[in-house]
Amino acid sequence: MTLTWPWALVGLLAVPAFVIAYRRLLGRQLARRDALAAQGLVLTRSTPSSRPDRWRHVSPVLFLAALHLMILALTRPVASITEPSREGTVVLAFDVSTSMAATDVKPTRLGAAQAAARAFVEKQPAAVRVAVVAFGGTGVVSQRPTTDRASVLAAIARLRPQGDTSLGDGILGGLSAIAGRPIRTGGDAEAGPSDETPIGYYGGTAIVLLTDGENTSGPDPAELSDLASAAGVRIDPIGLGSAGGTVLQIKGFSIATALDESTLKAIAKTTNGTYRSAADAASLAQVYDSIELMWTTRTVPHEVTSLLAGAGLLLLLAGAALSVLRQGRVI
Repeated sequence: MTLTWPWALVGLLAVPAFVIAYRRLLGRQLARRDALAAQGLVLTRSTPSSRPDRWRHVSPVLFLAALHLMILALTRPVASITEPSREGTVVLAFDVSTSMAATDVKPTRLGAAQAAARAFVEKQPAAVRVAVVAFGGTGVVSQRPTTDRASVLAAIARLRPQGDTSLGDGILGGLSAIAGRPIRTGGDAEAGPSDETPIGYYGGTAIVLLTDGENTSGPDPAELSDLASAAGVRIDPIGLGSAGGTVLQIKGFSIATALDESTLKAIAKTTNGTYRSAADAASLAQVYDSIELMWTTRTVPHEVTSLLAGAGLLLLLAGAALSVLRQGRVI
């Protein structure tokens, strides 16, 4: 505990004066009793029935304790209190392939994902960092992990559906956002030599993979899931769409698209995550609410002046009440 105004402890000098005054008061009372006893008006102190009541000191002791607490409260003490908090990094990895324009989730799969993601971001504690990754044929980090909610919401609003689907690149993009550097695989010929250094360990992080699960290109998502698991990154896939699917009309062509859950369930199992399906916007919002981040504890300074002052007031009232009950007056 630290004291904001330690000089207020000078007030403790009043405590000895309080004790001395109380002892003098007792002395005067005893002297008066002896004088009255000499005149035969009261019993002498040697008489058992007239011996002083030991409980008569309880009220003054309570007053003295209250005085100590009140003086300590004047110093404005600050105590370090351990509090639970949600911390870590969560990456919202959006599938922005052409199939995400399907309307089996209203208004579209991507539109519903964006709306629910905005609500999710706004609910997060300030200590949680959020990143945004867009993946189609490749994975792009649209927003690095940040606590700036406005930047995250702006990155979500910029997403547009186009191109193929590469779940592997979506996972790579999420890992790159978490690690703060590009993560490559041995089979990534365009990126050059593979990254020979370990990715590292990032406990308390999660990638929320928002996709319809139709993997059409890119690296094997199973291998990338193993990499994420080794790095301590949990992947929570969210399947968007319906198993029955729908048909898209794109530039005069009809393209059938449906939710493919098998790969997404395998990714979740490998990374100790949880697969959830969202057939509509309402269920998608519920899925976001069920995502759990790491709970940790942190030490936060809190001023406890009011607590000490309140405790002092309670002792003062208790002492006064006891004094009134026993002798009909406060002092």
